[in-house]
Amino acid sequence: MDWYLKVIKNYVGFTGRARRKEFWMYCLFYIIVGIVIAVVESVLGLRNAFGGPLSSLYSLALLLPSLGVSVRRLHDTGRSGWRLLINLIPILGWLIWLFFAVQDSQPGQNKWGPNPKAA
Repeated sequence: MDWYLKVIKNYVGFTGRARRKEFWMYCLFYIIVGIVIAVVESVLGLRNAFGGPLSSLYSLALLLPSLGVSVRRLHDTGRSGWRLLINLIPILGWLIWLFFAVQDSQPGQNKWGPNPKAA
């Protein structure tokens, strides 16, 4: 939960590096909270084929933190944050992005800052 809150507190932080653990723990809690919200919407009868108002607000509220941690994850592997645009390519782009996200941190310091594992 600390990793999730760390990303939210760094709301629009697009500089620096995010290690794998920070990125994947954020993703895990993002999905868990999203499922809980979807269940609550279903119980309250607010959900339709496109989701519900609470799910939409949750996704919108966490759009910038999600982009920020994704860009910092790319920085950690030594890539520019602009490579996140590869997700616009269906399927192949997503697979390439997944490959980038699971790679280990670039050792030592790179142009985006020191290795977060060392801290």
